[in-house]
Amino acid sequence: MSSVRTLAEFEGSAEEALTEFAKRVNTYDRDVTKVKRREVFRCSDRSYFVRVNGRLSVFEYFFQLAELVADTKSPDLPDTISQQRR
Repeated sequence: MSSVRTLAEFEGSAEEALTEFAKRVNTYDRDVTKVKRREVFRCSDRSYFVRVNGRLSVFEYFFQLAELVADTKSPDLPDTISQQRR
């Protein structure tokens, strides 16, 4: 079963976002009571697959860093991505 949830939102430069993203990926263990092993696989600079072995179960997570590029409530961003490409 797959689900998507936001791990965190943060502001800053691209470099700051990548640093914070890596920190959160390296420490994420939301569902695991006792971490026995953590495997982190880089898919790209902006995405990782993490497998965490707990005492009784194995949990797998896919993390992807995204940049907000459109927002109807932000005066600094376009309403849609089609407006951004102009």
